[in-house]
Amino acid sequence: MKSAVHFGAGNIGRGFIGLLLHQAGFRVTFVDVNAATVDAINGRGCYRVQFAAPGTTPIVVGEIDAVHAADAAAVTRAVAAADLVTTAVGPSILRHIAPAIAAGLAAREPGRPAAAVIACENLIGASDLLGRLVREALPPGTVPPAFFANCAVDRIVPLQSPDPIDPLAVTVEPFCEWVIDAAGFTTQPAPVLPGAMFVADLQPYIERKLFTVNTGHAALAYLGYLDGCRFIHEAMARPEIRAVATGALHESGAGLTFRHRFNRREHEDYIKKILARFANALLPDEVVRVARSPLRKLGAAERLVAPARYALAAGVQPDSLARVIAATLRFDFAGDPEAVSLQAWLRDNGPAATLTRCTGLGSDDPLHRLVIAHTPVVPSA
Repeated sequence: MKSAVHFGAGNIGRGFIGLLLHQAGFRVTFVDVNAATVDAINGRGCYRVQFAAPGTTPIVVGEIDAVHAADAAAVTRAVAAADLVTTAVGPSILRHIAPAIAAGLAAREPGRPAAAVIACENLIGASDLLGRLVREALPPGTVPPAFFANCAVDRIVPLQSPDPIDPLAVTVEPFCEWVIDAAGFTTQPAPVLPGAMFVADLQPYIERKLFTVNTGHAALAYLGYLDGCRFIHEAMARPEIRAVATGALHESGAGLTFRHRFNRREHEDYIKKILARFANALLPDEVVRVARSPLRKLGAAERLVAPARYALAAGVQPDSLARVIAATLRFDFAGDPEAVSLQAWLRDNGPAATLTRCTGLGSDDPLHRLVIAHTPVVPSA
């Protein structure tokens, strides 16, 4: 049986990548820092994936085991023996797992085929980043026996209450998309993954997903937070919020269609599908979960500023996206360290300087002016 090592045994790891690897015929070893999850996987040897849609049948994922991330020797053995290594840990954690992946790759038997390594993160070029971090962890000049392939991933897996009978059970939406850059594989075939799609040019797919799904998610989260919503589907049900979020996706879509020459009608259908997913009340996704890390999400290449700039390049004024960016500046959830820092910057420096600091937009930039026009005055400290 083919073997895979997956870093991250949380809901996304189990409910998305772990499930697809199982369906592709891999035996999966999860690596995680949560001892209770590792013990549960090893104790049960399987888990259940449920789908948030009427009439669907759960899938039992078996042929699995797990090792704790702190058990360096066990992680090294697992990676050394793996045909495929995947991650779903969050972009900021890649630097922490790279040395373990490097050690495992260095321990592979001579002559063994190179491993495929795919970082399944919401970050453009995540596998490229992981590859650089792995090479930095090896002796200078060492070429790791691996192919690093970028990908785009899409499945909503919200925070959920543990099942007291089956603590490993996870509920996900039926829709999923895993698009992998075929250019990552040069001298050997790509792994056989029936649940994935291999493409010659990944960038359009990455931007389509990031600047539609993540953009729309962020719009509903930040606007919903200001309106007192707890869940994304609740925000989607409020006409004023839905109108702005829909407008933001049409603005983003105009930019994407101009930039990547997408078929306009097909992209409109894609937007409708995404909005329908957000409205799924069987998938209660908390607003504060989606809205967390506002400083990162305000970045110049991220889900709000980048599509707004694409819209401007296409001759479309991104008024709805500007409203969302202004709402992001007002995200003051005390349980998020980035939100706390953001509000401190606003109090100390005001909206204009804070917007520049977060986004890199100068005060003379048309997007900067548009956002500030929708931003209320913030009292100084």
